[in-house]
Amino acid sequence: MRSSPAAGGARVRVCGVRHHGPGSARAVLAALESLQPDVVLLEGPADADPLVALAGAADMEPPVALLAHVTGEPRTSAFWPFAVFSPEWQALRWAVLHGVPVRFCDLPAAAVLAMRDDGSGTGEPEGAESGGAEPGPGREDGEPPRGDGEEHGDDGPRDGAAPGTAELLRADPLAALAAAAGYDDPERWWDDVVESRLDAPAPFDVITDAMAAVREHAPALPAAEEERETRREAHMRQVLRAVLKEGAQRVAVVCGAWHAPALSGKLPPAAADARTLRGLPRRRVSLTWVPWTHSRLAAASGYGAGVDSPGWYHHLFTSPDEPVTRWLIAVAGVLRAEDLPVSTASVIEAVRLADALAVMRGRPLAGLAEVTEATRAVLCEGDESALHLVTRRLVVGEALGRVPAETPAVPLDSDLRATAKALRLKLDPLERTLELDLRKDTDLARSRLLHRLALLGVDWGRAAASLTRSTGTFRETWQLVWRPELAVDVIEASVWGTTVEAAATARAVERAGEATLPQLTALVERCLLAGLPQALPPVLRALDVRAAADADVEHLMTALPPLVRAHRYSDVRRTGSGDLAQVADALLVRVCAALPAAVVSLDDDAARDLRRAVDAVHEAVGLWEDPRGSRLWSATLAGLVAVEPGRQGPPGLLAGRIVRLLRDSGDLPAAEAARRLGFTLSRGTPAPAAAGWVEGFLGSGGGTVLVHDEDLLALLDAWVCSLPEREFTDVLPLLRRTFGGFAAPERRALGDALRRGSGARRGEGRSAGVDEERAAPALRTAAMLLGVPA
Repeated sequence: MRSSPAAGGARVRVCGVRHHGPGSARAVLAALESLQPDVVLLEGPADADPLVALAGAADMEPPVALLAHVTGEPRTSAFWPFAVFSPEWQALRWAVLHGVPVRFCDLPAAAVLAMRDDGSGTGEPEGAESGGAEPGPGREDGEPPRGDGEEHGDDGPRDGAAPGTAELLRADPLAALAAAAGYDDPERWWDDVVESRLDAPAPFDVITDAMAAVREHAPALPAAEEERETRREAHMRQVLRAVLKEGAQRVAVVCGAWHAPALSGKLPPAAADARTLRGLPRRRVSLTWVPWTHSRLAAASGYGAGVDSPGWYHHLFTSPDEPVTRWLIAVAGVLRAEDLPVSTASVIEAVRLADALAVMRGRPLAGLAEVTEATRAVLCEGDESALHLVTRRLVVGEALGRVPAETPAVPLDSDLRATAKALRLKLDPLERTLELDLRKDTDLARSRLLHRLALLGVDWGRAAASLTRSTGTFRETWQLVWRPELAVDVIEASVWGTTVEAAATARAVERAGEATLPQLTALVERCLLAGLPQALPPVLRALDVRAAADADVEHLMTALPPLVRAHRYSDVRRTGSGDLAQVADALLVRVCAALPAAVVSLDDDAARDLRRAVDAVHEAVGLWEDPRGSRLWSATLAGLVAVEPGRQGPPGLLAGRIVRLLRDSGDLPAAEAARRLGFTLSRGTPAPAAAGWVEGFLGSGGGTVLVHDEDLLALLDAWVCSLPEREFTDVLPLLRRTFGGFAAPERRALGDALRRGSGARRGEGRSAGVDEERAAPALRTAAMLLGVPA
């Protein structure tokens, strides 16, 4: 490889690479072995040099990322990801393991994040991804980020129109060079010209010359981005000058191919670069290593320098011999794990097909396009869902890296990881279901940890179902998935405390000061679920004050159910809740006192909202099992629908629902409920009002009521049949919404009942529908089984 002369006879070799490309990584390793440099310079934040030594730790396992965030403002952050097949990572590991000094030479993270804040461009170098909960930004600089030209077997073009030649020179210059050479796959071209050459060293000097020509003809960037790129290259040259001045004789520079011409040959005067960097904004930042995942290296995640197939690239780098055969064996393993039949003969045929496709296309080795087509045709038998599974599990992959224990971290992160390890909870990027039995100490501690993290906004786990609908009060189901960006959430939450429990307690108390009444009762429940006894007293005090001042009956009704659940299930979690019953009792009294005035003069939307609130309070009162509270609530509901001359009652939707609740709880006889339905369906009631009453009465389980109560079905059938055509058309949408909510078996049973002549003609239907002679043997058999006389 040609080297550039420098001061004092030193040699500088610039390796222009594609980020996250296995061909680049192997070529860089070969170049380093050949050069044996005194110093290695890498494109990356210059202020991350103190973290370089950790790259050689035995328990450092890519994919990992450098995380930089503004001290005290974790959301202002950026990541620099590395995979095992990233050329920068291989150069870093080679230098550390060989005892060769290695330095990052790009703009420091302190300047990158400051430039983002002051508006001078985005401040994002090509290897960086924005921090925070959202994915990183799209491509915003001139670096060729994409190390992947494969399409997962899709023969069509990428979404969107293909860029023109000028745009391609700036967006992906290596793709432009590959197209000029007759290749439709930039990475395959790169493999051919960089890695697969056996007659000469890797031609990084040729790549540099080609990139210089591309830069000369590429369109100019907007002014802000051009200034940022100029600053970056000026900083890289300044670091290179400093290394040469310190006496290095052989220097290897690993950078994006786009920047290679700026660092090769005779460097411009240092004074010009110094002027470019003068006044560079800076902020105080903290840097560390964090685990990363293959899926976040994928371009689909929004990462600007992402690749389409990180799992495939990892395989290419780690399996240099028989990569196609080994890959298809792995594909077969994935399919077999899902109980899909894949024979050894099918794997052999898939390998033959992939090789044949490569020969037909004039390619020396089958690539991802060929193995994907072979997978679809042979192993998946044309099933796109099975192919999608392979893409997700293997082509993209979900490998999670590891960082050493000595990696700098905030105390909260250390406590979280130590607690998770003690509870045998693995930070896994693959989503998995965790079933917890709260009667067991370990499962109870796991539940508390997950609830505490949820309070802090660290969404490692998500409750798979509402606790009120679980199979028992002592069971919980969680969906766990660890995403790399949660590292930022942990740093952000560290302002509340140094341990998970202390931080969650402080956060709960702080939220109590600004929460509404329903939010406060939900917060009480969350404090009990999270096992935060220190947070409960101040939250309850805030709840009592807010409940006394809140006159909104819907707020009061929304606040009651979480409080009752917290009181009902507290014993299962071994948490004290002596004050909850008193607060809940006071809320129920306020609800019952305010509800009669709140149910009149409501429009349809307000009536539906209040109906949901009434349902929730009714369920909570039943769960509470407090006789005095149940009597008070039942009396209030009965008073709402009592028929009194000159009194305006609730709207039909709400009245029907209340009658149904009273019927189900036994506070209103079924015959009386049927009488009220019949009264509502009389000719004196407008059809829309009657339909609303029916919707309220039959909603949520009404189909079962009709199936087992032929009197109600008869009333409803007669009313529907008596409607004039115009009124029937008016109420049809309401009836369709009501009956559409029934389960399919319920609708079928109702249809059968009406077809038999049930309802208005049930007597005739029953006598005509039963053959006593044919039923007699079944009755004798049943009597024998029950041990009674036939």
